[in-house]
Amino acid sequence: MISPKIVVLDFGSGNIHSVVSAFEEVGATVELTSDRAKALAADGLVIPGVGAFATVMEQLNAVGAPSIVDQRLSAGKAVFGICVGLQVMFETGTEHGIQTEGLGQWPGSVTKLDAPTLPHIGWNDVEVPSGSKLFEGISEEQFYFVHSYGAASFALEEETAFEKPTVSWAEYGSRFVAAVENGPLSATQFHPEKSGKAGLTLLSNWLKHL
Repeated sequence: MISPKIVVLDFGSGNIHSVVSAFEEVGATVELTSDRAKALAADGLVIPGVGAFATVMEQLNAVGAPSIVDQRLSAGKAVFGICVGLQVMFETGTEHGIQTEGLGQWPGSVTKLDAPTLPHIGWNDVEVPSGSKLFEGISEEQFYFVHSYGAASFALEEETAFEKPTVSWAEYGSRFVAAVENGPLSATQFHPEKSGKAGLTLLSNWLKHL
């Protein structure tokens, strides 16, 4: 079996190397690079993200990530976002009263979680709908979260060329989007690379459907 070729986009975000290691552990051939041609050619492109929405967007814009993501998705080629890598797929993110434009793949905004204590750190249940490919065999497992912001809603206002999104949810003070499977675009608010065996299984499930 030929290993799928994965590019983890190198744009200055933290936690990159644990993401690379996790994908290597589940059998992918991984390259950490910001090279546009390689990012477009890979079987799968991973957009990790740690820190503030505005900072991550600034870093993504600096390496031309918006057009890379658009071009891959238009061609039906897989993209996977992790943590802030999920958040930036929405239209906007609002932190400290400042609104920042995201990649705009999904409508809606990312805002501060409505919870008594932030950040939300640790293991949490995920409410997985039937038909999920990412969570095949692991829908009852817990996953590891580290964040203070999230998407409180998810609704595509019009039909797209992709199959109807499968949206999973978690709760910390209030409900928020934990994962989205939307044709070639998938993303998780939690960190699969920090979620033990269940997280590795999720990454393996994604690889199987490239």
